[in-house]
Amino acid sequence: MLLTGPNMSGKSTYIRQAAIITLMAQIGSFVPASAATMGLVDRIFTRIGLQDDLSSGHSTFMVEMVETAAILNHATPRSLVILDEIGRGTSTYDGLAIAWAVAEHFHSNPSLGCKTFFATHYHELTELADYLPQVKNFNVAVTEEESEVIFLHQILPGSTNRSYGIHVARLAGLPHQVIQRAWEALDQLEHGNNPPGKDGQISHKKRSKRTVKAPYDETASQHSPQLSMFDSPKQYILQDILDIDISNLTPLQAINRLYEIQTKLKDK
Repeated sequence: MLLTGPNMSGKSTYIRQAAIITLMAQIGSFVPASAATMGLVDRIFTRIGLQDDLSSGHSTFMVEMVETAAILNHATPRSLVILDEIGRGTSTYDGLAIAWAVAEHFHSNPSLGCKTFFATHYHELTELADYLPQVKNFNVAVTEEESEVIFLHQILPGSTNRSYGIHVARLAGLPHQVIQRAWEALDQLEHGNNPPGKDGQISHKKRSKRTVKAPYDETASQHSPQLSMFDSPKQYILQDILDIDISNLTPLQAINRLYEIQTKLKDK
């Protein structure tokens, strides 16, 4: 289950209670339901919360990665895995790439394929359900009335594409000027631009991107040639690359665009 939804809507509570109910059922306890059919699990693994480990010199992100590595290396097909955000402690693209790879690995690695709850704010991950048959998208339902968010406390099929983070920031008491500026920056980002810089001007900064082949895509080439930065490709290929809107490109779209460019080069 890939679970998306706003901040404070109950994603973490929902997946944690699933783990607790599984444990209660397995030891023979009553569970909060009129009836329940529970599969046996050998272990319950959790990756929840943010904390550093100063005594061992581990940053918050390092702790997160160590915990994730322990789950990937020790879980079995009979395990239950609870993942409450992966990759949020580093840059957006790095974090999304790690979360994407972890989700694929849980689904497709023969030694895993275990029951997994994955709560995330990376809405791009919901595209995994388009080509991974066991991935299912669910979301925490909310409604918006007069710019106020109302949590409905329901888990529904499908995905959401909003986190309502600015709404939560306003509830937390951030100054009005900060909230207003955040809305302006969000508007710029949603239209494919970088956030406004000094004097309201948009800062266009070049970003380096890597495209990684999906490890379980059997149709992908095993020996894809890498284009050299110092070759002299045709002008039309350079223009194709320059026209790519990197800010709004999902990992799957990036792979498809790379395939199209490789095909054009081979045709020429």
